[in-house]
Amino acid sequence: MLKFVTVSCFATIGGVMGYSFTPELFRMFGFSVFPSSSRWIGAISLAIICLLLSIWLVKYVVSFVSWVETRLKHTPFLNIASGCLGLTIGLLIAYMVGPEIRLIPLIGGEVQFFVSVGLGYLGVRIGLVKRSELFKLFFQRTVQKSPETQLVSKELGNHSMDKLLDTSVIIDGRIVELARTGIIDGSLVVPSFVLYELQHLADSSNDLIRNRGRRGLDVLNTIQREQKVHVEIQEIDFEDVSEVDSKLIRLAKQRNATIFTNDFNLNKVCQVQGIPVLNMNDLANAIKQVILPGEELDVAVVKEGKEANQGVGYLEDGTMIVIEGGRRLIGTNVRIYVTSLLQTSSGRMVFAKPKIQSAM
Repeated sequence: MLKFVTVSCFATIGGVMGYSFTPELFRMFGFSVFPSSSRWIGAISLAIICLLLSIWLVKYVVSFVSWVETRLKHTPFLNIASGCLGLTIGLLIAYMVGPEIRLIPLIGGEVQFFVSVGLGYLGVRIGLVKRSELFKLFFQRTVQKSPETQLVSKELGNHSMDKLLDTSVIIDGRIVELARTGIIDGSLVVPSFVLYELQHLADSSNDLIRNRGRRGLDVLNTIQREQKVHVEIQEIDFEDVSEVDSKLIRLAKQRNATIFTNDFNLNKVCQVQGIPVLNMNDLANAIKQVILPGEELDVAVVKEGKEANQGVGYLEDGTMIVIEGGRRLIGTNVRIYVTSLLQTSSGRMVFAKPKIQSAM
């Protein structure tokens, strides 16, 4: 269908041009009088020429249109809208200053053309870079948020910057529940090189690595079906860079985006380079149950600790509790009191002692 439309457009354009410019061709060759049917002869002749030319060009036109459709499909609507708005403002400014530029002797028309192109391009770039501010300016609504939502929004950052997902945070899976809450602003962007890494893991001969890769692909498919968040698969790669983390950092700089990760080292590198970064563990810790030293809890001791005479238990949210003198209590529920806490980006650890020891 697209090929038929392309060929028809070429033939139509050729016919219209032949009908319009045939008299001018006669005048150029010195004919002051020309037959009335010459317009139709010129129209048919040029239409046939353009038709033959389109047969050679149609594959390139179809490839270009398909490429544009693919890019538009994977480009967020906010990017398209902000780019069009920026282009409109740039061309409007060019139109306003155009009459003054045309007054320049000799080259006024050429200068006006290049100024219009330059201002249009500048408007598109500014619209894309400042899309978050434009979205907030025109569409942001004031919504009352619960204290829990405000806490999570603070951890996520109160902005609608795009979030680049790395492999670790996709495999982790908690991003699905986070997306379902509807508190994520902006788009979740999955670069093609991250997708290829997941595919490579899913094809591994190692069972553990293969399961991790398949879990990541399943999580990604689940996120894409969510209605409360937009997921963008960006076809991009940096051939001169081999490490996925380095590619993420470069893409974050290009898109002025935030990196969403579980990788402790990537988190530190982003902080050093001034790139906004969100750590899923930090976010999870922010909404965990608050525990203070001296507080008493009931916990099941499930295994022994690394040090002598230690026992280990877990809270419902997965927080590890190291119980001093709890080795002999493995397999039982015991009342404990918290002695200290250790908070890191990789998680939270609680140190405690059995309540029965203090009573003794």
